[in-house]
Amino acid sequence: MAHAKNHDYHILPPSIWPFAGALSAFVMLFGVVMWMNHGAAERGTPFIALIGLLGVLYTMYAWWSAVVHEANTGDHTPVVRIGLRYGFIMFIMSEVMFFAAWFWTFFKHRMYPMGPLSPIQDGVWPPAGIELFDPWHLPIINTLILLCSGAAATWAHHALVHDNNNRRDIKNGLILAVVLGVMFTFFQAYEYAHAGFGFAGNIYGASFFMATGFHGAHVIIGSIFLLVCLIRTYNGDFTPEAHVGFEAAAWYWHFVDVVWLFLFAAVYVWGAG
Repeated sequence: MAHAKNHDYHILPPSIWPFAGALSAFVMLFGVVMWMNHGAAERGTPFIALIGLLGVLYTMYAWWSAVVHEANTGDHTPVVRIGLRYGFIMFIMSEVMFFAAWFWTFFKHRMYPMGPLSPIQDGVWPPAGIELFDPWHLPIINTLILLCSGAAATWAHHALVHDNNNRRDIKNGLILAVVLGVMFTFFQAYEYAHAGFGFAGNIYGASFFMATGFHGAHVIIGSIFLLVCLIRTYNGDFTPEAHVGFEAAAWYWHFVDVVWLFLFAAVYVWGAG
């Protein structure tokens, strides 16, 4: 056969999704810029931005559905799976550098707080009027919740790879991981609602909400990632040999765990002054 496949690589057919994703992201950005650069009386609703956001979300759903279809039809050969793993490792490395920026700014202002006489004389930390969280109340509880969620994801991964594809334990582990992830998000929102400081007006609040807020967004994304793996498990996907999607979700979730441990130690404990 002239077109018979005689290699282990996956040659992708033409796809509309890269263009659709770029176009939707541009529309969303354009809508946000237009919305934020008008006065309050002229602003109205961010209608254009919402259209772009819906386009981005639909592109993500459709594109990843195509990737799942490729995996289930045998296009993800062992060679392709290696490339997918390397790609996800590089993605996590980029995420490490992303959070390094927020840790950097927090460390700088914690060690050399700004004051009226800066840089001749440092200011005080925490800034005057800031009421900090007690790290040994809700924050430590949230830490244990997230660590237990990571342990549940590891349990599910072990059941898939080392326990003869034990589907019952895979499902139970993923269910527990997702539920605990949702609990973490709920308690984080509760903590935000009772914060004794705001985002604006002080460097502590700005650094705190940017670092923990972006981590919270990653928790929500990771919970969705694990939920998709749970749905795929119920659909009969994943084998001990081929489970790159599951592996990526587990890696991502453990990365989220590690970032939170650093946030807890640096922001809640050491950053308390």
